[in-house]
Amino acid sequence: MSPRTSPAGGPVRIRRAEARDAKRLTRLVRGSGAYAGKYAAAVAGYRVGPDYIEAHRTFVAVDADEHGGRVLGFYALVLAPPELDLLFVADEAQGRGIGRLLVAHMRSEARAAGLDRVKVVSHRPAEGFYHRAGAVRTGTALANPPAVPWDRPEFEFRIPPA
Repeated sequence: MSPRTSPAGGPVRIRRAEARDAKRLTRLVRGSGAYAGKYAAAVAGYRVGPDYIEAHRTFVAVDADEHGGRVLGFYALVLAPPELDLLFVADEAQGRGIGRLLVAHMRSEARAAGLDRVKVVSHRPAEGFYHRAGAVRTGTALANPPAVPWDRPEFEFRIPPA
């Protein structure tokens, strides 16, 4: 994919994740400020492995200006059943439009795969982001202790045909 410019920053390129990205993606998840405090346990042992990257449509947003492409964020699209399983933007890159670029890319990938909707089980602090990005609230995923001891909002991105 050719570089795009985020609204508040330099050029950003979205590319397919590779097995060698696994450690960086894991660090991004575990280091997310959105999972601080009472939410920290949800990602403490979380791992994005090479097998996960290969099994799902996983894409990374990288800073096109830096050598090697610093990872700014990523998402993983599961096709069956259709779900946006992961979407993370590095804390220092938030507010630059990276999340919106990733959502737009995800919608394009979903359309190309023939999907008409994509479910999202959101983290509470990300609820406003998904709403602003065009997702529609569809319900609530109930707590599943001990892994997730709180209810989570469910959303859906509707994917119009091309």
